[in-house]
Amino acid sequence: MASNWDRLDISLRASVQENVELYERVRPALKLVTRDVLLTLRGMLKDTEVTPLFVTGRTKTVESFREKISRTEEPLEPGGPPVLKFPDPFRTLNDMVGIRVITKLPAENALVANLIKRQRQLFDCRGDREKDIGSIESGTYGYSSRHLILRTIQNEAVKEYQLAFNPDSQPNGSYFFECQIRTVFAHAWSEIEHDIRFKAEDPRAWTPHFDRQFTATAAMLETVESAFADLHERYEEVRSYWDTDGEGALQLTPNRIRDVWRTLLPHVDRKVDDDWGWAAELMAAHGLNQTVQLAGLLSANRITEVRKALDHRYSPGPDRLLDDLLLWQYGTQHIDLTAEEPDAVPHPRRDSLQRRLKQIERYRQTKN
Repeated sequence: MASNWDRLDISLRASVQENVELYERVRPALKLVTRDVLLTLRGMLKDTEVTPLFVTGRTKTVESFREKISRTEEPLEPGGPPVLKFPDPFRTLNDMVGIRVITKLPAENALVANLIKRQRQLFDCRGDREKDIGSIESGTYGYSSRHLILRTIQNEAVKEYQLAFNPDSQPNGSYFFECQIRTVFAHAWSEIEHDIRFKAEDPRAWTPHFDRQFTATAAMLETVESAFADLHERYEEVRSYWDTDGEGALQLTPNRIRDVWRTLLPHVDRKVDDDWGWAAELMAAHGLNQTVQLAGLLSANRITEVRKALDHRYSPGPDRLLDDLLLWQYGTQHIDLTAEEPDAVPHPRRDSLQRRLKQIERYRQTKN
């Protein structure tokens, strides 16, 4: 397929070629600018509340530069001569130096952008937009990417570049470059899509089925991103239960027990309107009144052992499972604290607990 340069009108070639030769001459100095801002951003984002998967940078190649500045627009007047889209590329192009920050989760994009924008002594943010090829408003799918246009401030590498560009100039260290922030899923999608859709060597090899496939994969990736975001949110909530200086120290009210239980064991639940006061009473009988103590009791390994030991005929609900977990943990103490008095008549709960405790003891003997 013919390139923009190949299709360029002969009257515009001299201007484009002059800029290409200038770019080729100053590109080594511009590569040092890329390296400088890349290392600065890497250092800035290290050991912060969000650590990107990786931060990369590139200086536009000479071939890519020539291809971009060879783009033309419709004539100003019908039948008029073609005009260049970027007649003064060194003033209007912001992507000769490009940085990409690749994150794990969508929410991290905003965190990274805000961290960068707060470093006002290094960069001045002159543009911030969410590039979303598939927008919510249009009901389509694509990839989302946060695009920042940043200006360096008194940057020494930029000053060297400016002197290389024009030795007679007074360098000020100010240079515009682009910083893209997107998730690893959006990054993978956009790279493959760009290679196939925009770098296709022959447009005749294109088929509408490709568009359909790209839309389908973008929808799947959005679903995967949402699933990972939900998983991360649940992980952070569960981890907070073990923070004895924070969430873990919260008192175990009936509603608190219900919420913790539904987070840790969502597959073992009661009716939404059920009162969980019974659970608070069972826990309080053993002096267990903090979230961290409930989280420790609801150990996945312990639950597995209890299920094997008692060989439940029916899947137990929260009331039976919590009772069995406390019985497993405290044995006869749990019976004495929560069952009828030994001389009470009748004593069905005491009988049931004693029978289940014998099952647990027999199971433990087989494990030894």
